[in-house]
Amino acid sequence: MELAFLNPLYEQPGSWASAYVDLSRQDEDTAHRRHLTAEAVARRLREQGADEPTCRAVYEAVEDLRHSSERYGRALFARDGEVVLEVPLTQGPPDGLVHWGTLPRVTPLLDLAGEDPLSLVAYVDRTGADFELRSALRQEEAGEVAGRQWPVHRSKAADWSERHFQLKVENTWEHNAREVAGALADCQAETGADLLILCGEERECRAVREQLPRQLADRVAQASHGRGSRLLDREVEEIRAAHVRDRVLAEVDRFRAARTPDEERRAAAVEGVPRLIEAAREHRLAELLIRPEAPDTHREVWIGEDPDQLAARRTELRDLGEQDSWPARADDALVRAAVVTDAPVLSLTPVLEETGDEIATGGLGGLLRWR
Repeated sequence: MELAFLNPLYEQPGSWASAYVDLSRQDEDTAHRRHLTAEAVARRLREQGADEPTCRAVYEAVEDLRHSSERYGRALFARDGEVVLEVPLTQGPPDGLVHWGTLPRVTPLLDLAGEDPLSLVAYVDRTGADFELRSALRQEEAGEVAGRQWPVHRSKAADWSERHFQLKVENTWEHNAREVAGALADCQAETGADLLILCGEERECRAVREQLPRQLADRVAQASHGRGSRLLDREVEEIRAAHVRDRVLAEVDRFRAARTPDEERRAAAVEGVPRLIEAAREHRLAELLIRPEAPDTHREVWIGEDPDQLAARRTELRDLGEQDSWPARADDALVRAAVVTDAPVLSLTPVLEETGDEIATGGLGGLLRWR
């Protein structure tokens, strides 16, 4: 997950309020329930020591969501009486996820607003296709393409004129598949879609797939259900989830390979808090892997004002010349270091069934920019 949007949370030192608000329930009591949620969130922040202006700012932000139609929820991050960042969620958060501390509590975003591939769904038939963009939070039309309208149907007879007609049909199908593939490639380039999903008859979808540029081959999937099927929406979500799993498993394979030392006994991947802290201080993190709520994620570390000022023990920071230091969770401190050095952060939650705790046994691992 690219987390550059979190940079505003790390521009100034100081304690932060983090609140994850569930908006998934919609009924006649929604407004009243969300009012109670706003009060509960502010109360929890006060109990944890948050200042009153910040509690008030978060309360008002949650109150403003009383009539929101968002499907899942929202994460809010505030300090000094101001909500600095709000992030729409792609899954409903657990109840009571409210935190006041030295760093914003951002690790839950990896699962609650994480890998959400933007998908371009193409409803293909013999005469063209309609395009639709889908993500967890959006579903909107993205254009259409019309090919040749005649002839498009096969004949079963066998005289010369009908064979000639069938040849025209084949040429029309090939032409239309080429038109659809070209428009689909253009739409993907314009929207930056991560995944292309073809819906329609097997022959038409295969013809379009064969005409797509080679560089899009690993982004294409085909649904077995077509437009109008009650099962299509579920299948599209399953395809999207499988795409995320495949991507995470590919990174896990990279991590496995990188753990193997080279001839000089140097590895390109590290595990455990001390070695990750050392890599973060040297700006060597290329990618951070996290298994949320694993043992090392909530281990206490010490941080300074700058993101690369972190240590496993307070005395280490003093030895490095840092006079001011504060305790923080290891995962939040390492995410901060990753964000400001443009290193992506990946949750291992989608592949726990395949990998268990084999990868990053303590819950934290990293690929390095150099060995």
